[in-house]
Amino acid sequence: MWSTFFLHEEDGRTLPPGAGAGSGPLAGVTGGGFGGRAPGAAGAAGAMGIKRRAIKTSASERPRGISAIQEGKIKLAFFVTIVGVVLTVLGMGTEYWVELSPPKRFYNNQTCLAAHYGLWKGCTRTLWVADIDPERQSCGPAELPGESNCTYFKFYTTGENAVIFRKTTEKSLNVATAIMALSSLFLMVMGGICITMALSKGELFFLKPASICFILSGILALLSLIVFNQSVLSFLASDHSVPLHHELSWSVFCVGCAGTILIFGGIICLVLAIPNSPWQSCLPQQNENNS
Repeated sequence: MWSTFFLHEEDGRTLPPGAGAGSGPLAGVTGGGFGGRAPGAAGAAGAMGIKRRAIKTSASERPRGISAIQEGKIKLAFFVTIVGVVLTVLGMGTEYWVELSPPKRFYNNQTCLAAHYGLWKGCTRTLWVADIDPERQSCGPAELPGESNCTYFKFYTTGENAVIFRKTTEKSLNVATAIMALSSLFLMVMGGICITMALSKGELFFLKPASICFILSGILALLSLIVFNQSVLSFLASDHSVPLHHELSWSVFCVGCAGTILIFGGIICLVLAIPNSPWQSCLPQQNENNS
């Protein structure tokens, strides 16, 4: 009682009951004599409990098994593979895989024909000779303005080969190229689903099938370019009555870059799927043996 009074006079503030019980003669009665606990200690314990619950809640929001650094690396690898997917779709959807151009003077002095085709359709374009570079011997490039006529290939529906400049396309090689490209795209989608599962579930296990899907999709994309090149060579060898200059165009470049990027992204996913490198697991044992 007196200790409370003196504290009140010295500090200039009213203390709650039992706050000064630890220093007065009645400390045993007011503080813990009857098995009680000071209200200040109870408030501190309650605040600590709230803080612990907040820490647990914030920790539970992050996917278990993946740290913040690992999550950032996985998102970076996912971005790399998305770039490969976009380039693959761009290359597959366009018909600038190969450009075919006869000599400029083969038809007349004013116009000439150029052609380009991809996986699904081919186009012939009538160009003005005046728009072509004078130093260029062949008609083209196909990006020049002119009248264009595009048709879809019929060997996917009726099985008929296409005829361009009296030359016949190779059905089996073109179909094989399209199947490889579509299979590559399917594996890309499966790899993207696996990475999404890894980020949402917080499990590094899903990175292993994702890496396999991306590596296989990149390999199939590159193989499709090789088979397509063979189909072009077979197409040119089918007839020699019309001399043609051919060159692979920017659609092939897109698919080639996409295949390389996908293989690189798959390797990154495979490295991230390994929790510890072999040498890191051996170093602690070596240190213990040396000590």
